[in-house]
Amino acid sequence: MSETVESTGMDLLKEVANVSGKPGLFRILKPSRAGVIVESLDGKREKTLIGPTARVSVLKDVSIFTDGAEESVALSDVFLKIREIHGEEVTLSVKTSSDKELIEFLAEVLPEFDRSKVYVSDIKKVITWYNLLSKHIPEAFVASEGEVAAEPVAEVATEEEEVKEAPAKKAAKKEKSKA
Repeated sequence: MSETVESTGMDLLKEVANVSGKPGLFRILKPSRAGVIVESLDGKREKTLIGPTARVSVLKDVSIFTDGAEESVALSDVFLKIREIHGEEVTLSVKTSSDKELIEFLAEVLPEFDRSKVYVSDIKKVITWYNLLSKHIPEAFVASEGEVAAEPVAEVATEEEEVKEAPAKKAAKKEKSKA
């Protein structure tokens, strides 16, 4: 897989990232001085601070290498094609399926994918990420306009800002009382 900047219909993916070394996907909530605050896309919805040295890949910038006229296809386009073919969930198991089955899955969705650059591990990530997004952010697939799908992200960021502002105000009061 490669990273590239392309405009697509699934603008919500600019708020979702993969963090190297951490399982699953994360919603980007807010940058901070020490890195970026993210929330896990699972039932726990744990908030974590990811340091500035961590490799964070925003899904909107991820694409899959192809042999076709274009060097790569945006992951969002691949997700939309998966939705057309497989619906809300890919039932192919990333743990028990053979490499051949996984390659056939991607060939069905993206026939021109570059078999020398796209590994089975990449295909497993695509399936896992698709199922996570479909389960926890189904609105990503509802509208390709982006504006409708992006609204819930703004609300989450606002809630996070309010949570983070409260302790800062208390700290400011303590400083005043010391003076």
